[in-house]
Amino acid sequence: MSESTTKRITSADVARLAGVSRATVSYVLNDTPRQTISAGTRTRVLDAAQRLGYSPSAAARTLRTGRSDVVLCLLPDWPIGPEVGLMLGELSSALTRHGLTLVVHPGNREERPMHELWKAITPAAVIAYTEFSEADIAAMRSAGVAVVEAVSRRKGRSLAVPQELIGRRQAEHLTHAGHTRLGFAYPDDQRLRFFAEPRLAGVRAACAALRLPTPVGLTVPLDPVAAAEAVRRWRATGVTGVCAYNDEVALAVLAGVRGVGLSAPQDLAVIGVDDIPPARLAAPPLTTVTTDQAIVGAHLAATVVATISGRAVPDLPASDIVRVVPRASA
Repeated sequence: MSESTTKRITSADVARLAGVSRATVSYVLNDTPRQTISAGTRTRVLDAAQRLGYSPSAAARTLRTGRSDVVLCLLPDWPIGPEVGLMLGELSSALTRHGLTLVVHPGNREERPMHELWKAITPAAVIAYTEFSEADIAAMRSAGVAVVEAVSRRKGRSLAVPQELIGRRQAEHLTHAGHTRLGFAYPDDQRLRFFAEPRLAGVRAACAALRLPTPVGLTVPLDPVAAAEAVRRWRATGVTGVCAYNDEVALAVLAGVRGVGLSAPQDLAVIGVDDIPPARLAAPPLTTVTTDQAIVGAHLAATVVATISGRAVPDLPASDIVRVVPRASA
């Protein structure tokens, strides 16, 4: 391989092509304030950088500004489903508009210590969906890292969408349709308890508010035989409507309904969560609850920017972004 194909492009190369100094290249590419650069010179530098495929070094930018442009998002040991993936995509796009770069670290059973993760990157901010220790928070802040606790229980608030609200929406839809005995289809993946338990709590709260019986909760694997057994148990206890943890579990319930020779919603109404594409193709099409992840991502990005800048954190309009998508299953 020749030297020309392996040589790293530098600001000196851009300066030579544009016919300006390296300092001018730095001023233009880094948008340095209080520097008077003519429009023609700025255009020549940008054109030269584009032709050469050059961008400023992230390490050099960190040294110059005192912080990186990286936002580190720490996730627990969650399966990355469609909704989490969509939220992360929206968050990444929103952060990009603020000149920040999202790096996501999914949790696992052999998790590295917290201090190893953030020290390896030295991010501008850390978003955590897990609980931090006070020592971790103090260490990061002393290093100039902004800390965004997305689900902090210490502060009595959450920057994430309240999962209880999702469960309430499900139960309210079924009870408004006349169902007075509800079931809850719990996932068999214990990693999802973080979401499933508050959703079940929301269903219970909605039933309690209407003085209805406590929902009958059953674990429903993604298996038609096991789902059919759950349907039999619900029917034996008088359940006529089921709130499923998510759309995948709801699709399993629908398979169970068919497996015992029944039909939805005549014999058992079913409502899911997430509005995944297969929900529209189910037999019958699945009623579900959806969340506007574009708003969630933009809100979380705004929270990061506000935290970095020391400004007040905006509120999430949760009640406005969680809604039912009615279809034939409920």
